[in-house]
Amino acid sequence: MSNPMSKEEALRYQRQVILPQIGEEGQKKLQRSRIFLAGLGGLGSVSAYYLAAAGVGQLRAVDKDRVELGNLNRQLLHHTDDIGKPKAESARRKLQNLNPHCRVEALHETLDDDNGDLLVGDAHVIVDGTDNLKTRKILNRVSLKKGIPFFFGGVDGLTGMATTFIPGKTPCFECLFPDGTPDKGPPGVLGPLPGIIGALQALAVINFLVGVPHGLLMSRMLYVDGATMNFKMIEMGKNSRCRVCGADLP
Repeated sequence: MSNPMSKEEALRYQRQVILPQIGEEGQKKLQRSRIFLAGLGGLGSVSAYYLAAAGVGQLRAVDKDRVELGNLNRQLLHHTDDIGKPKAESARRKLQNLNPHCRVEALHETLDDDNGDLLVGDAHVIVDGTDNLKTRKILNRVSLKKGIPFFFGGVDGLTGMATTFIPGKTPCFECLFPDGTPDKGPPGVLGPLPGIIGALQALAVINFLVGVPHGLLMSRMLYVDGATMNFKMIEMGKNSRCRVCGADLP
């Protein structure tokens, strides 16, 4: 059970509490929430920032990398004087300073098949801030095992996409990307694109936590073309032969 909001918290969150979709009860739900975020780069920087600012109760983030100069055009949690430092530590300091009411745990670790279940722990949701197929497939399997939503985001050049995978209700990540695509090396990225997608992920997470069912991108992929400023919604269906969630599995 969450503690009542202090006067400082009431002032901090007043602009969202006055929304009928949030209200005081919605804010209490956010305060009770536990978020797992994989990756603190372009996507994770923005989604983590908005989730912490919104007042989620606990944010556990994992990233194995250190800050590099080439990250700074898009990874807004990290600054020039963070170069060489673990992204986890850089992000933790910024997020804790942003909102001391959010319990931030940032781990400088590699997420893999052996520790994925343990790292996600008792989180209510999984947020994808990664940039590779292997880690996303691990997150998808953990999502299905624990029965918790997996908020996916991806960016390539001037295009981006976002959706929400909910076990038992939507396709899973493997349904859409069973084989993946060949690794072409680091893609070009313009900072606003992961910013847009990361913000959409955070919005979908908040909608889920406070109970706004139509704001989750369920069975729909939002595709963003930054070169033409076109936003397109793509309907998605489950794959009965999916190797992970398919109904035709033996």
